Amino acid sequence: MEAAPPPPKRRCTGPGLSRPHTLLDMSARKVAESWAYEQVEERFSRVPEPVQKQIVFWSFPRNEREICMYSSLGYQAPEGERDSRVPFSRGLQLLQVGAVDKVLQVGFHLSGTVTEPPGPGEQEKTYQVSISFDRCKITSVSCACDNRDLFYCAHVVALSLYRIRNPQLVELRLPISETLSQMNRDQLQKFVQYLISAHHTEVLPTAQRLADQILMLGSEINRVHGAPDPTAGAGIEDDNCWHLDGEQIQEQVKQLLSNGGYYGASKQLQSMFNKVREMLRMRDSNGARMLILMTEQFLEDPRLALWRQQGAGMTDKCRQLWDELGALWVCIVLNPHCKPEERSTWLELLRKWNDMDVCPLEEGNYSFDTAGSTPGPQSPSIQNQGFRRTVFRRAIKAGELHWGDQHLQKILSSDFYSGSERDVGDKHFFDPQGRPLWLGDSFPTACARVDALRSHGYPREALRLAVAVANTMKLQYVHQLEAYKQQKKELLQKATTTITNLEGWVGHPLDPIGCLCRAFLEACRADEEGLLPAADYTAEAKKAGYQHAPVPGSHGSAEFYCMLALEVALLGLGQQRAMPEGLYAQDKMVRNEEQIIGLLAEVQLDEKMAQVLQKQVQLLLEGGPFSGLGEVVFRESVPMHTFACFLFTALLPYDTELAYRTGLRAMRLPVLETVLSATDLLQQNLLDSMMAHRFPRWFILGHLETRQCELASAMLTTAKGDPEWLHTVLASIQQNIHSPALLFKLAQDACKTATPANAPPDSTLLNLSLELGLQVVRMTLTTMTWRRREMVRWLVSCATEIGVQALMNIMQNWYSLFTPIEATTIVAVTGTTHATLLRLNLDFAQREELCSCARTVALQCAMKDPQNCALPALTLCEKNHAAFEAAYQIVLDSANAGMGHSHLFTVARYMEHRGLPLRAYKLATLALSHLNIAFNQDTHPAVNDVLWACSLSQSLGKSELAALVPLVIQSVQCAPVLSDILRRWTLPSLPSRRSAGKILSTDKAPLCQLLDAAIAAYISTTHSRLTHISPRHYTDFIDFLCKAHETFLLAPSGHLQFSQFLENLKQTYKGKKKLLLLVRERFG
Repeated sequence: MEAAPPPPKRRCTGPGLSRPHTLLDMSARKVAESWAYEQVEERFSRVPEPVQKQIVFWSFPRNEREICMYSSLGYQAPEGERDSRVPFSRGLQLLQVGAVDKVLQVGFHLSGTVTEPPGPGEQEKTYQVSISFDRCKITSVSCACDNRDLFYCAHVVALSLYRIRNPQLVELRLPISETLSQMNRDQLQKFVQYLISAHHTEVLPTAQRLADQILMLGSEINRVHGAPDPTAGAGIEDDNCWHLDGEQIQEQVKQLLSNGGYYGASKQLQSMFNKVREMLRMRDSNGARMLILMTEQFLEDPRLALWRQQGAGMTDKCRQLWDELGALWVCIVLNPHCKPEERSTWLELLRKWNDMDVCPLEEGNYSFDTAGSTPGPQSPSIQNQGFRRTVFRRAIKAGELHWGDQHLQKILSSDFYSGSERDVGDKHFFDPQGRPLWLGDSFPTACARVDALRSHGYPREALRLAVAVANTMKLQYVHQLEAYKQQKKELLQKATTTITNLEGWVGHPLDPIGCLCRAFLEACRADEEGLLPAADYTAEAKKAGYQHAPVPGSHGSAEFYCMLALEVALLGLGQQRAMPEGLYAQDKMVRNEEQIIGLLAEVQLDEKMAQVLQKQVQLLLEGGPFSGLGEVVFRESVPMHTFACFLFTALLPYDTELAYRTGLRAMRLPVLETVLSATDLLQQNLLDSMMAHRFPRWFILGHLETRQCELASAMLTTAKGDPEWLHTVLASIQQNIHSPALLFKLAQDACKTATPANAPPDSTLLNLSLELGLQVVRMTLTTMTWRRREMVRWLVSCATEIGVQALMNIMQNWYSLFTPIEATTIVAVTGTTHATLLRLNLDFAQREELCSCARTVALQCAMKDPQNCALPALTLCEKNHAAFEAAYQIVLDSANAGMGHSHLFTVARYMEHRGLPLRAYKLATLALSHLNIAFNQDTHPAVNDVLWACSLSQSLGKSELAALVPLVIQSVQCAPVLSDILRRWTLPSLPSRRSAGKILSTDKAPLCQLLDAAIAAYISTTHSRLTHISPRHYTDFIDFLCKAHETFLLAPSGHLQFSQFLENLKQTYKGKKKLLLLVRERFG
């Protein structure tokens, strides 16, 4: 955070503050600002002491803003907050508590002490501070606190502010060399000896070394005329710039880049860029120097080589920082008053950086061969251009621009330059009203000139050029509109167009629209300092008060800067432009669009502004191929949804029809509507057709569809109570929105709007929401989504809000809306619940009609999908005998037609639960006829169903049991399952709700057949297991034989049969000695 800047008008004041400045004072001030003191001494053989003192006095910096610039970050602290950790704020506090003492100015050197107040449990600390200065700039600083930071420490700030605010309290002495020149030999010797005595531990070795060199006749120190004086100011050849610790800047940038994944690091780097802009605005040469140091560290970032090796794009945060770096270099190169040698140096550095392999490309990645890098229609292939489009390309190109054009100079020099001054040959330099135009550059480049003027502290000149550029932009649009009208009929017949703008202005690396808008809006700011600089225009939620500042020389047209800002923004946002390539470029375009709209949202839209808005929107709607809101747009052109949403809201209070026309025109999303014809596909090879379907790669398509949905929602909500507009908006939604999820959201929003809590529902809007819901369920019927059940449930609730007829309509047309399982388990069931019936408030006849409709739907679904819908249909038809019988018959018919055994068992259990055991038994026998449990499937999922069926048959009687046994034998080959069935039938069980049957004997029919089948199954299973048995399974096999033994014993001669079975095993598998040993141990 940065402290609030100090009052800008505070200046250093000299002696005699109460009287006017003398000629000596004024002369000394000018000399102190621009002449090195060495130059003064060379020019004049003798300078009187009062004059020397005046020059020395006025050479210290006089503006606290400059001190603040070098002691705080480049962004403003929130209102009401001052971070005490910021050096400027802390230094101001130290000054106010009287911490500065013993201040002495000797020539161009200022010294003093600053005492830090003690904290809890701390001791007071005093720091010795010294400052060197020259020509109103601090050239070096030193403090005992050993601060290592980008900026001056709080102690340097405190001493500097003390000197600016209290110059009359500072003891002033001439440079020490002047004092020494007034001493004789004895005085000089005494002076040196006292100095050495006072600081012998520090200076004695140096003093002895210097004495030895002076006594040596041929030494270098004797060959040089004079001696250095640190208090005498800078030399003629010395650079005159503020002190800036270059090493610390590089170290800080390096550290922040290494933490590039953190938001705080990116924010601090951005604040350093803001600091560069602040220096440029103060026309401080350190701005360019600081940017050079930062650029060198950026290029040494090890991640660049890694990204290049992988052919990958940067992270978004890093990409944004590089964009800002490139834009800043454009500003620096376009400095209107830089020296030619400075520009040459900058361009040489830029070309060197541009040629580095790791230099990032403007497109955001290092590979032209990556997926989705196919050049778009708006630009030729980068491979064919023969150069790399790096982030420095535009800055290098800007180096070719100059400011010497006579027409340009006249624009910059006067607010009232007009066509009345032009010669005959200058007629193309003015519009029909005589206002100057600037056609010397492309629109983005002209805006870059405006930004450069503002960045370098020429706000008035920047504003004049911005007005000329805006007038040029508006006039060109009028000419384009006239040209379109001449070929309008032909274009409308083709129903297609091409992109006429080679570069989109929104999302452009130079941000031309944002640049012009900020220039105009800042001219309207009610600020006592007048124009605010670009870097300071980052007001968060702070709505500045704008005034209608008139444009000078507007020739009676009553034109204001805020109107120009609105016109420029509308033309830029409404420009028809192709979607840029790559995720970053597309995301940047979206962010830039939102930033520009955010600027417009800060301006109060009064009647005058509303008239401008209506006029410009009307032009955009008539703009043909030049407007994104024109009648025909290019397939890959950027949609206007976000822009139109802003326009719709802004226009609504002034022109409802224009607001809806704009919103409806912007609803289209042609990239999702246009596909290649079959003829075109046949004329292309396979690769071309694949590329045609892949191009363009719209990475932000989901975001655009969401914005489209927001625009539609805004229009639907606003149109509540107006059936005509509601139906018009609905038709546009159905035509242009292709995402079921977004259509569903729209339907939900419309339903919520139509049914407020404390007011009657809007029937028209409610019906429209139902219609949207019906479209959603039709779209997702064959392409299911995870939200399908939610959509179906909502549709039923929406139909319920409308009334019983709507509910019955969706039931009657279920086959085009729902799957059979949805229609029975959700639609029919929910539509006939007690809560629904109460909500509908139906009489008996209406209830019966609704329930009859639900039963009909259930029976139809059961016939179409009996496996999934039979049981729900039976449940729904329980209260109607005829319908229940019909559903039951459907189940029987489906069983013969191949209905699965699991579904049949489920229905059979339901029948038993309903008290229909005979029907349950019949369905169980049908299920068994479809079942097959193999010999090794003792965990088959149908085992419990089989056991249940057996228990059911036993409870019904011997005949039912006898009929079931053959089916069990036929369906079950698994010996353990058969033995479980035998035990259930032969052993007494606990009383149950079923009537218990008699205990049956296994030596009589029908169980004797089941016992034989179980024994046979054990024998065959034993041989199957022994064929591929391994020693680790021997224990399991012995347990299996134990179960077999128990089953054998159920037979009258079971013991003998089991013994013969074992003997047979011993003979057959005599090679498995270990296994047979285990068998003998267990069974003898």
